[in-house]
Amino acid sequence: MAMAMMSWMLAIPVLGMMVGLRTMTPIAIVCWFAWLGDLPVDGTWAAWSGKLISVIIFSIFALGEYVGDKLPKTPNRTAPGPLIARIVFGGLVGAIAATGVDGSAVEGVFLGALGALLGTFGGYLVRKYLVEWSGRPDWNIAVIEDISAIIVSVFALGVITG
Repeated sequence: MAMAMMSWMLAIPVLGMMVGLRTMTPIAIVCWFAWLGDLPVDGTWAAWSGKLISVIIFSIFALGEYVGDKLPKTPNRTAPGPLIARIVFGGLVGAIAATGVDGSAVEGVFLGALGALLGTFGGYLVRKYLVEWSGRPDWNIAVIEDISAIIVSVFALGVITG
């Protein structure tokens, strides 16, 4: 039990960090895990995340975010609006993940939101550095960031769900 708790207490902030990179990717992946039955949320406040409509809506939002992030007029992730959205979704994803493993939703909110803050600013700095260092266009690094957010989110949920 202690090992399981320790693993989700480390994996939820990592999931939150991915919210800092892509707001909609982790919630879409959480919904997929819940819908497929890997994250047991039935009978809890988070049961809505395991519905097909949630999977569809958040997957479409994630795809839209992949496109929108590459547009030149997209606001910086550290601007107030996008930053607040990342903190809120980090907390939401953390609460759902914690609830799915019979953990404390409050702890999940805290860990997910903290991870989202770290991911937002850390991701911004890493992406900025990689663009400058590599000399590649920003969108090239953004695609790598998209793929990383997907892979790491799936891995973190895999750790959380065992």
